[in-house]
Amino acid sequence: MRARCLIPVLSLLPLSALSCHAQAASPQRWTPTAIASDQYESSPTFTPDGRELYFMRSDRSFGRYRLLMSRCENGAWSAPVPPPFAGPAAAQEADPYVSADGRRLYYVSSRGGTDPDDLDIWRVERSADGLWSKPQRLPAPVNSTASELLPREDADGTLYFGSSRPGGPGLTDIYVGRPRNGGGWDVSLLGPPISTAEQEYEVEISRDGRQLILVGQRGDGRSHLYRYQREGGRWVANGRVPAREDVFQVGPLLSPRGDRVLFGQVASERDFGELFLADLQPQVDADWPPRCGE
Repeated sequence: MRARCLIPVLSLLPLSALSCHAQAASPQRWTPTAIASDQYESSPTFTPDGRELYFMRSDRSFGRYRLLMSRCENGAWSAPVPPPFAGPAAAQEADPYVSADGRRLYYVSSRGGTDPDDLDIWRVERSADGLWSKPQRLPAPVNSTASELLPREDADGTLYFGSSRPGGPGLTDIYVGRPRNGGGWDVSLLGPPISTAEQEYEVEISRDGRQLILVGQRGDGRSHLYRYQREGGRWVANGRVPAREDVFQVGPLLSPRGDRVLFGQVASERDFGELFLADLQPQVDADWPPRCGE
């Protein structure tokens, strides 16, 4: 299995086959002009001031992917460049996430390993002068000999992530890592209805901890975005994010209020992917995603 974990599912059909029967969908294409390309942009994340955007860009088959960043400068998003902590050119790197306070950025990388398809979770920290620290690989049991995906930190410092490690009910499942007061981590499976015998790759958690967006394959051979609501200490299914049925979605990011979600999706029959924005409530914060030059 390839490191991205989505590869076995998405490669069942070429992307052209997935997108050839395009249907109208409610999400609106959002990708800024400077960031859009003929490749696949996904997994966006913003700094709290809305002035920096980090994301991943992959080739159309998700066989090669890198981290990029763009700044809001002179009223427009700048041409994307690798962030200062990016690994060597041979490394695969993806799934950035800036913590709510802007002090930490998590991502996955194959750097430092012998297998370019084995992704681990890494973290950088931001100093008072705005500089990112040297990347640090998180220890076991957060990381494993399998691949980890899309790290997300909640308000309590709990880390949610996908992993293809053995021991779960499916080929890939969702795990929760809780830091110990004295150091180290406790990691446990996030069980049903989130992790099942099917394939679940990624989760995004709302700021208040009451909403969850799951990226999973549930029956049709493609990965879609499933919504869950926390009720009485358990997760309850709440339908799907409105998006195209004939293509996959990946890399969701909820707004701070949890009323909108950005994600990656095939944009046209030319098979490139861009960022799309979906409203999850009738009344939403129109100032998110952060505006630049509007």
